[in-house]
Amino acid sequence: MEGNKSLKQMYRRIIGDHFPDEIEIRFGDQALLYRKKRWKIMDPATGELTERGLRYGENPDQEAALYELVEGELVLGDTRFVGPGMGLVSSVTEMDMIQAGKHPGKINLTDIDSALNIIRYLTRRPAAVIIKHNNPCGVAYGKDLADAYYKANMADRIAAFGGCAVFNRPMDKDVAEMVSQNYLEVVVAPEFEEGAVDILTRKKDLRIIKIKGISRIGEYADKRFVDFKSLMDGGIILQQSFLNRIKRAEDLKPASAVYKGEEYRIEREPTDKECEDMLFGWADEQGITSNSVIYVKDGVTVGIGTGEQDRVGCAEIAIFKAYIKYTDAICFKEHGIPYNELKLMVKKGEKDKGLLDEIEQKAQEDKGGLRGACMVSDGFFPFRDSVDVAAEQGISAIIQPGGSVRDHEVIEACNEYNITMVFTGQRAFRH
Repeated sequence: MEGNKSLKQMYRRIIGDHFPDEIEIRFGDQALLYRKKRWKIMDPATGELTERGLRYGENPDQEAALYELVEGELVLGDTRFVGPGMGLVSSVTEMDMIQAGKHPGKINLTDIDSALNIIRYLTRRPAAVIIKHNNPCGVAYGKDLADAYYKANMADRIAAFGGCAVFNRPMDKDVAEMVSQNYLEVVVAPEFEEGAVDILTRKKDLRIIKIKGISRIGEYADKRFVDFKSLMDGGIILQQSFLNRIKRAEDLKPASAVYKGEEYRIEREPTDKECEDMLFGWADEQGITSNSVIYVKDGVTVGIGTGEQDRVGCAEIAIFKAYIKYTDAICFKEHGIPYNELKLMVKKGEKDKGLLDEIEQKAQEDKGGLRGACMVSDGFFPFRDSVDVAAEQGISAIIQPGGSVRDHEVIEACNEYNITMVFTGQRAFRH
């Protein structure tokens, strides 16, 4: 028992750091000045007001620090990078941490950042992104914010447990009430309407953060930052951050390829609804670890396969997850309990096995919610196998970069199944 208590305390401990208060990074004759962030927050372990930076890094024994860009304008070639005064996560103050819960750690902040990376392209309608381990559990548009959150949460209630929810509109009491029914680590919105915070603070460990910049998040859609990758030998790789160029239906290119002098073209043009879902899905890809394949339908993620080595594996994993999440959603809507809990009750003889059979049959008939969905791939298809496995589930449209030597085979496969396909002309890898 004492050992278990010690392990729990490990995750609440603030280990401090030895990183300097300021860092200057020079790019030739241009310099950027970064200042370390500290916050005066009540330490739950001691009950005292403590001024510290990040609680710890990716693990409780890793020191970490957050820095905000405070001086310097960087221009390299024809690219002007994000400058001072445009901070989002890095500019959060004590006032913005409406409720701090446990002192923030690195993963909390990078999860928020990953959500913002998606939501900067989802500004037209109310949207919610639920993130866990730098990948979305569910992303959804809605007729209002409550509808968006409900759809994002039901897309994967299982993974959303302990996640980070980010909204692109001010949160009202209805949304706050819905959020309070779940266990989340972090909730972020550009503003909180009267009464919303009172509801959210019922959960004492919930971090409630206001980032006003979300109200103008669309301004970041065309801005680059310097992306640093550190190597284990102390070296670093710099790259420009990725920018999504596919934002309108006009940016989608009907799939075509030439092979041995013969031209191959997709036969069916996408419908307006398919275009909407493809654009929505391509925006989602901006916050997903590659290799990835996802499925979206009606402005909601249906299945997400991330970080796999082979593309068909991503396609298959996303299908597998879609069925699991859809089955759980049916069970929760009809019986008010998770599917795995119902399975356990059936095993103990507390519930009739017929309930499980009905749910599983419904999921199979609906193909895990995948029928009519759009398939989104962050890289090209090296073979037609991904199309074949997705076609079995009734998907109707595909968006992918194109550029494979076997594009003609993929196009042929789509035409066989009457699936429409567009090329983006850009890859969306995120490592």
